[in-house]
Amino acid sequence: MKKLTQVEEDIMNRIWALGPCTVSMLIEKLDPPKPPHSTVSSVFRILEKKGFLSHKAYGRTYEYHPIITKEEYSGRNIKDLVKNYFQGSAQNLVSFLVKDKSLSPEELKELIKKLEDYDEQ
Repeated sequence: MKKLTQVEEDIMNRIWALGPCTVSMLIEKLDPPKPPHSTVSSVFRILEKKGFLSHKAYGRTYEYHPIITKEEYSGRNIKDLVKNYFQGSAQNLVSFLVKDKSLSPEELKELIKKLEDYDEQ
């Protein structure tokens, strides 16, 4: 799976939220100033080439739909983050989040409970 640029990732997040959509449908959901149709259309085509989208043609209108779930993409990015910045150790990531105060004691307890519940399955 290829890496997405920030613009591509922003568009994919909107498509994941919307579901199947046309370029025009997505543009309608954007805040002003809205980008040109041709710009967004180009990003859709790039996402299709990268294997994130597919389309169905209805005459001259293309309806795009994701073929990679947000969870699949997020999971890959988390694995890359752990590998590249935390020596491949999820424990190092959690330790960093605790030291950085990004993970509260309550959240850590909840995470431990989820792990325990997962082990019981």
